[in-house]
Amino acid sequence: MKGQVIKSTGSWYVVRGYDGLVYDCRLRGRFKTKGIKTNNPIAVGDWVEIRKETHQEAPDGKRRALIEKIFSRDNYIIRKSARKTGFTHLMASNIDQALLIATITFPRTSVGFIDRFLVSAECFRIPAVIVFNKEDLLNQQEITFTNELMALYETLGYQTARISVKAGEGLEKVKALLKDKTTFIAGHSGVGKSTLLNALIPGLAQKTGEVSAFANKGIHTTTFAEMFELDNDTKIVDSPGIKALGLVDIEPYELSHYFPEMKYRLGTCKFNNCLHINEPGCKVIEDLKAGRISSSRYRSYLSMLEGHDNRG
Repeated sequence: MKGQVIKSTGSWYVVRGYDGLVYDCRLRGRFKTKGIKTNNPIAVGDWVEIRKETHQEAPDGKRRALIEKIFSRDNYIIRKSARKTGFTHLMASNIDQALLIATITFPRTSVGFIDRFLVSAECFRIPAVIVFNKEDLLNQQEITFTNELMALYETLGYQTARISVKAGEGLEKVKALLKDKTTFIAGHSGVGKSTLLNALIPGLAQKTGEVSAFANKGIHTTTFAEMFELDNDTKIVDSPGIKALGLVDIEPYELSHYFPEMKYRLGTCKFNNCLHINEPGCKVIEDLKAGRISSSRYRSYLSMLEGHDNRG
């Protein structure tokens, strides 16, 4: 029977079958020996073939099944493993868009982290949305800065929104962005992902955590990735808070392809293999000096190019 993975704990997978029932599933051992260098061979959003176990209803009332097959993915989003060098971590698959929840303060989401997230989405051809939360905590200077960031990213083709989940402001716009799509939601711990989900899905009661006033960092409240349904056609994949977002397998010469403002200028530099650092006749550097390319975006590009992709 075919079904979709709606929760991953690392050792068990919760699958909603075509019969409408939910099964706790184990992965057949052979999937772990195929040389896939990833912490998790299956991601939330994957479509799988499951086989009900003979005693499908366990004493705890849960239905058990084995995952026999993983169907081809339409797409996926991935990052470097934070635990194993040389390994990756599948964050979600078969999604329509990726939504980053960012906060200007308490905790602070750096521009570098935002740009890294956007590059990850561009790399896998996944549309990205940026939602700035905790508007109620911002002073006028911070509101101005947020508006400037939103204007910058909107000129690059990204949708943005400024909201306050706590004050109930901007939720209708978020609902409109999510409508009829499967959306992967990410962000640092403490930016308000769980609070947003609780506001969007009455009765969900996701745990929410405080932000340390000393470190200005959030406390992890979401432990495992999980899919939630707002309605039959609107799904959200929630993920644990991301501290750093390491990019995977992007060669230096192709990094600029994932910056829309640089991709737009492909073929205009004097040299075809231009890395846009200090080469003569570089159109990117020329437009940077003329103010037609954002200096913050260019700094993010250099940081990723130099391999400092775990900053965030």
